[in-house]
Amino acid sequence: MQPVRQPTRHIGTRGSPLALYQAEWVQRLLRDRDPETDWQLRILKTSGDTIEGELKDFGGKGLFTRELEEALLDGRIDLAVHSMKDVPTVGHERLVIPALLPRADVRDAFISVQHASIDALPEGALVGSASLRRRAQLAARRPDVRFCLLRGNVQTRLRKLEEGVCDATFLAVAGLDRLGASDRITQAVPTDVMLPAPAQGVVGIEIRREDQRMRDMLAGLNDKRAELSITAERAFLRALDGSCRTPIAALAEWNGSTLQFRGEVLSTDGALRFGCADARTIETVGEAYDFGFVHGEVLRSDIGGRITFDI
Repeated sequence: MQPVRQPTRHIGTRGSPLALYQAEWVQRLLRDRDPETDWQLRILKTSGDTIEGELKDFGGKGLFTRELEEALLDGRIDLAVHSMKDVPTVGHERLVIPALLPRADVRDAFISVQHASIDALPEGALVGSASLRRRAQLAARRPDVRFCLLRGNVQTRLRKLEEGVCDATFLAVAGLDRLGASDRITQAVPTDVMLPAPAQGVVGIEIRREDQRMRDMLAGLNDKRAELSITAERAFLRALDGSCRTPIAALAEWNGSTLQFRGEVLSTDGALRFGCADARTIETVGEAYDFGFVHGEVLRSDIGGRITFDI
């Protein structure tokens, strides 16, 4: 008698250590829910992994998700694992993200070999970062610092920092925690100093919209509070036509049943900074979306033509 063949499902992921950690986390969760299926990882290279210049010059958001979504659409993979801060606010009509995992630490990490904090940086210090948001926020606080482009995965950037390429850099606390590299954090930057990127610290799982069996399975993994929080943040970003060309930050945090929202837009040099803050009881995705979107529209109107929103 022939053994029953175990059904196989493919989980798409980028190949960086952090992306693999997140994909393996999803793989373990799915094995627990459906041990009869063979959940296999399929590593794909994305555009964001290969370019060497500024992300904004190559299309911005979507560079780390496009190839994964193409593999979903043509059936090479059955689900894709994303860092939600990399996911464009307007998705493909045939794809859906039915599960968001619990949110990790949202803060940015300041990392330096010699300097204990942002304020301890010497005048004219060189800071390596590929993030326009982080550069603008730091420039607003420390207009004397200089910047250089620092790209690559977490390990690559830490190695370049140790080699003296720059005096300091920034990474997400969540990513360092997940990689067991929390000891590399010099300073976890308070959110009132550096408001994070929309959806920072959240892992999402994307599938084909018509795959109802997968949708049903993943529904049990969805963290509702994370979903409502980043729905508001991503709606704020969408209202602003946010791209990698405009520094935009947003954070929605829970205080009981109340969602406390903060958002900001900066000029790339940090000289102009516009913000908003509000709190509201939120129960549904629709309410969260409207909450964030309205604040994005109002802030954009307040800014007028003082900051250019490039798409």
